[in-house]
Amino acid sequence: MSIEIKAPFFVIAGPCVVESKSILQETASELVKICGKLGAPLYFKASYKKANRTSHDSFSGIGDELALGYLAEIKQEFGVPVITDIHSAGEARYAAEFVDVLQIPAFLCRQTDILHAAGETGKTINVKKGQFMPPYAMKEAANKIAATGNTNIWLTERGTSFGYSDLIVDFRSLLIMKSFGYPVVYDATHSVQKPSLGKQSGGAPEYSPALARGAAAVGINGLFMETHPDPKNAKSDAATQIPLSEAEIFISNVVKIHKFKESIL
Repeated sequence: MSIEIKAPFFVIAGPCVVESKSILQETASELVKICGKLGAPLYFKASYKKANRTSHDSFSGIGDELALGYLAEIKQEFGVPVITDIHSAGEARYAAEFVDVLQIPAFLCRQTDILHAAGETGKTINVKKGQFMPPYAMKEAANKIAATGNTNIWLTERGTSFGYSDLIVDFRSLLIMKSFGYPVVYDATHSVQKPSLGKQSGGAPEYSPALARGAAAVGINGLFMETHPDPKNAKSDAATQIPLSEAEIFISNVVKIHKFKESIL
């Protein structure tokens, strides 16, 4: 049975990876305005580096210290909490000095040492459900973090592997993961990825808006989306990031459906 968590609906959004300070500022400025109008708390997201790349020569980052420093500056300039990925146990404490939320990438969601190290920072931990995992297995991922005494945990659905280079979303997973008692987030952009097409992942972003609205109707606590001022020229996930110019209508439709669902329960 699903557990309803009474808390403000929140938005996790930003570019896939830190490319430059100016892109972070442009994106954060627009998202702060959008979420402020909608009354939805914003967590600004960007990976300070990308460890999981399709090709060895794909862009992986501008440098750890520089990228994390930019995220800390965004937090201070715009007054928003920031979130970034970590890829090893050793990164947890270092990244936690700069950000408010640590994110565990989907491929690493079973790694006990990473989950323990993240939990020990005391930060909120957002765990992406592995593309290879059933939703009920995420309870053990959460338990590993909770074993450190940290129960500030979010669980995120981002699609399940379905054949070659395709993902599918089973909305039952949202209800299953909600039954664990933690906030559940729907990742609207990674769920439409087509992984490892040639030297980079492709995607079907035309499905993102409908799937996000569907997730809100089923019941989620937060929306995750990657957005960029110029997705076609983004250095990561160019095929799936939402154009920043379309972010307001995208987010507002999801928030409206969430509010309607709450009003009829």
